[in-house]
Amino acid sequence: MRADTVSRAVSAARRQFFNEGRPPQSLVAEPILRSWRRCADRGLDNQVLPSLVPLTAGELRQASERNERLRRLSRPEIESLYAEAMQTGCVVVLTDASGLILESRGHAAFASRAAQVALHPGVDWSETATGTNAVGTALLEGRPIAVHGGEHYLDPHGILSCSAAPIMDPFGHALGVLDLSGPAAVDHRHALGLVRLAAEQIEHRFFDDGFAELQVLRLGADRALLGTAREGVLVFDGERLVAANRHGLGLFGIDWSALGSRRVEELVARLPQEAGIARIEVTGGRVLFGRLDGAEAPSRRVAGGVALRRAPSNSPGRLPQFGELLLREEDERALSRAVKMTDAGVPVLIQGETGTGKEMAAREVHRRGPRAAGPFVAVNCAAIPETLIEAELFGYEEGAFTGARRHGRKGLLREADGGVLFLDEIGDMPLALQSRLLRVLQDREVLPLGAGRPVSVDFALVCATHRHLKALVESGAFRSDLYFRIAHYTIELPAVRDLPDRLATVRELWRRVAGDDRLALTAGCEERLAAYEWPGNFRQLVGVLRMLAALAEPGQPVGPDLLPEEVGASRGASDDGAPAVASSEPADLDAIELAAMRRALDAHGGNVSKAARALGINRSTLYRRLLSTH
Repeated sequence: MRADTVSRAVSAARRQFFNEGRPPQSLVAEPILRSWRRCADRGLDNQVLPSLVPLTAGELRQASERNERLRRLSRPEIESLYAEAMQTGCVVVLTDASGLILESRGHAAFASRAAQVALHPGVDWSETATGTNAVGTALLEGRPIAVHGGEHYLDPHGILSCSAAPIMDPFGHALGVLDLSGPAAVDHRHALGLVRLAAEQIEHRFFDDGFAELQVLRLGADRALLGTAREGVLVFDGERLVAANRHGLGLFGIDWSALGSRRVEELVARLPQEAGIARIEVTGGRVLFGRLDGAEAPSRRVAGGVALRRAPSNSPGRLPQFGELLLREEDERALSRAVKMTDAGVPVLIQGETGTGKEMAAREVHRRGPRAAGPFVAVNCAAIPETLIEAELFGYEEGAFTGARRHGRKGLLREADGGVLFLDEIGDMPLALQSRLLRVLQDREVLPLGAGRPVSVDFALVCATHRHLKALVESGAFRSDLYFRIAHYTIELPAVRDLPDRLATVRELWRRVAGDDRLALTAGCEERLAAYEWPGNFRQLVGVLRMLAALAEPGQPVGPDLLPEEVGASRGASDDGAPAVASSEPADLDAIELAAMRRALDAHGGNVSKAARALGINRSTLYRRLLSTH
C-alpha cells in the first residue's frame, strides 16, 4: 500500500475514533486499535503532551546499574543500529522492562527534535505514560511492532515513526525494548526487521552463561542455523524444560507456558548421546539437527552444603538491582508460599536490612504470580516528601491544589490496578496516611484529592521494611490495625553476615559479576571479603565486586590490595580458619540498622554522603534515622 494511502487511512481512523467516537473500520491494525482503546480507557487526552519528568542523574544511574547485564549484552546491536541511525536520521533507544529509556543514540538533528517529545534517557515511554508508541505497545502486546506517524495516540507524537521489539529473557519475560525511531516523513520500511533481528541476537547472548550445569539443546531444521541467533534453544533441568528462546518454542508449536511443565520425552524421542551435531527425532516423527551442551545438575552446590539457586531474571520487573537474586532453599520455599498468598489475595510483608534484596524478592513474587502480566508499581514511602506522598499515592483531580498538573494525576495506587503494589519502607509512612491506606485496603477504593467519588482498585499488596514494625506499633508510630492488615504472611531476608557460608556467597556472586572464568580472586582477597560484616549487605558487596572486576588486569589474580580500605582491613580468618564474624549483634532489625549506620559513618570519617552511598540508601534517610534516635 502506498504511503499516501496509508496516511489517509490513518487520518480517517483518527477522525472516527477521536472526533466521532466510533471504532475505525479496518483502517488501522488491530494492535494499534487495541492500544488506542486502552489509552482512552485510562482517560489520556490525545491532544496534550503529558508532562514527563525525567529521572535525576542519580536515579538514572541507579536504573542503568539495575540493567547492567541488559545494557552490556545489547551494546553490539546498539552500535550496529547506530550506524543505520546516522544514515537514516534516526535514534536508537534501549529501555528497561517498564519502558524507561536507558540509552538513546543517533542522528543529532533528529535527536534534538525527539527531545521535544521527551525521547531521551530517564523518561518513561510506557503506554500508560505516553500513549500508543512502539516501546510501550510492544511491551504490552509482547511482540515487535511499528507505530508510524498518526498511529501514535498523542497528536504531538505524529512526527515520529517508531519500530520496536521486546527483548525476552530465557524464561519468557521482557527485560526491555530495542527501538529505532525517526521522522515520520521518511520511509523506514526496514526498521522493524532490523530491530527484530537485533533483539534476537541479544536474547541469544543470554544463553552464553548461567546454564553450564543444565542441559542446553540447540536445534534447527537446517544444520547451518546452529550457532546463530536463529537456532532454537531449549534448556532442561533434569527431565524438565525450564528455559527456551522463541525459535525453540516455535519448532514445537508451544509457548512460554510450557516452561516448568513439559518434559524431554514430550518433545524429543531422545537427547543426542554423542558430541557434535546429530539428527534428532522429535515427537510426531519430524527430524531436526541438534547439539547438546552442558550436563545435568538441577542446582549449584557450593562449599558448606548451601544450595544457591539462580532465580530467573525478573520482569515486568527489571533485572535485579544488585546482582542476580541468591536464593537459599528456605528462601525459595518462602517465595513460593508468598506467590500462593498473593494468588489468594493475602498481603505479604518482606522484612530485612537495607540491601538484602527486598524489592528483588517482591519482583520475583510478581513475576511468578498470577498477576505477572499486570503492572509492578514500586513506591518508596521513605523517599517521597511528606507534602507530596498523598498526591503521589492517591492521585488528584485538576485544580486540586496549587501546582497540580493539568488533567490531574492518576496516582500510584490506581497505576497498580490489575498488578502488584509494592510499598517499600512502609514503616516510614506518616501516621495520617496510614489510616487512608487502611481504608483503601478495606474498601478496595481510592478517593483522589479533589474528587467527589471513589474509584475501585484491584491489586495484590506486597510491603517491605527494614524496621521492626512490632516495636513501632508498641511505640505508637505505626497503626496496629494496619500492621495486622499487611502482615498476614512475613518473609525474613537474612543479612550477609548471617549467612552460614559467606565465602560460598562471595564466590558465587563473583562468578556472576566477573562473567569471565579467567578473572580470579586470590585466597586472601576472598577471605577478607568473607570476613567483612557488609552493613550494606548484598548491595554493598556486589558494588565492591563490580569495582574489583573493573580494576582487574587481564590474566592477573585480584588481590586484597584492590579492596576498599575498610574491607581490606577486615580480619582474614579466625583462629579456627573460619571467616571472622562479629561476636555479638543487636537483637532486632532497628538496632541492627542503626548499628550498621554508625559503623558506616565511623568507617567514612563521619562523611554522611559516603556512608549513605556505602549502605545503598538516600542521604536523607540516613539523616532521619540517626536524628530519630536523639
